[in-house]
Amino acid sequence: MTLHVDSPRLATRRRALQLAGVAALAAVLAPRMSFATEAQVAEEMKKLFGGKAMGEGKIKLDVPEIAENGLVVPINIDVDSPMTEADFVKSVHVFADGNPLPQVVTYTFTPDSGKASASARMRLAQTQNVIAVAEMSSGALFSARSQVKVTIGGCGG
Repeated sequence: MTLHVDSPRLATRRRALQLAGVAALAAVLAPRMSFATEAQVAEEMKKLFGGKAMGEGKIKLDVPEIAENGLVVPINIDVDSPMTEADFVKSVHVFADGNPLPQVVTYTFTPDSGKASASARMRLAQTQNVIAVAEMSSGALFSARSQVKVTIGGCGG
């Protein structure tokens, strides 16, 4: 089979290779270009909670001050609550201002949970703030914030 320069098959193959090259470049550059900013985290929190004031003290956010490897950063959350029908933690939302999406995870609790506590490992691409917001059954909000310094990024950085 002979292919000529003006062959439609050659043009299609060339176009496919060009598109593959652009896709590979986008895959390499996209993680470095699209990180949530503090303003985007604030906007996401405003969407979720409106302009409600947030107290401090009920929620404990335990993350390392320095993460040697951003691929596996442990996060532990504990909220001080009796977890009764009248007074319990409805949910805890975790935000990070250096990840591709501002809201990282949401945990939901009921009085049957017994304790408002959760642990996970998250990926952090760069040094950033991690914010946890506890939403109580009364509607009250409590937050905790901690900066994690990442030495080796976990999202391609």
